[in-house]
Amino acid sequence: MITRKSTREIEQMQKAGDLLVQVHKEIAKLIKPGITTLEIDAFVDKLLEEHGAIPEQKGYNGFPYATCASINDEICHGFPRAEALKDGDIVTIDMVVNLDGGLADSAWTYAVGNVDEKGLRLMDVTKKSLYKGIEQARAGNRIGDIGHAIQVYAEAEGFSVVRDFTGHGIGPTIHEDPLIPHYGLPNKGLRLKPGMVITIEPMLNEGDWPSQVDSNNWTARTVDGGRSAQYEHTIVITEGDPIILTEQDR
Repeated sequence: MITRKSTREIEQMQKAGDLLVQVHKEIAKLIKPGITTLEIDAFVDKLLEEHGAIPEQKGYNGFPYATCASINDEICHGFPRAEALKDGDIVTIDMVVNLDGGLADSAWTYAVGNVDEKGLRLMDVTKKSLYKGIEQARAGNRIGDIGHAIQVYAEAEGFSVVRDFTGHGIGPTIHEDPLIPHYGLPNKGLRLKPGMVITIEPMLNEGDWPSQVDSNNWTARTVDGGRSAQYEHTIVITEGDPIILTEQDR
């Protein structure tokens, strides 16, 4: 069932989004060669606890961590690990914050030290594709308009769009209807209505788009070893411009 959020619910989700933005800004200060994603995960867990918030994905369907940490060819749902990040890595940190019942979800890809030009371009195009999708996230448009805008831009820049994982509705639980593919045709799919809250979270690959899942049954990675990047915001649909609950540049 697709729910449209009340003003009170959106205000609470905005508070969760504000905290999530603060956490990502702290992570940006930590990312450097030598740190481990397990250390980042422990930092996030502690920071959320200090603010009275819950890492919502911890325990979700058995997922054991506060964050997903996906490195290089890992597309999403990577497990934090004890191995140190190396100069030239890219790492996506994804998390869902629950603050007094309000949820916010955001992923961000970080450069570790000195990343090569192609890796930086992958990150740049992925981030820009997110905002191309957000531009279409308004009442009266359809879900296909979001995916089409992302796909057309990303593929013109030489990258593939992952199809095995999508954005989604959010609140009161992590994953709600509707699904938000990051590819597709314009003027297709469900019509967007004010009060809907969704995530848009394109994952772009250097190589082909198909994925394979590791033996932990969570971590998805590219089949050809190409790197993958992801950026995600939680969005409120309105009659006008969408409200980005997790905007870092507000």
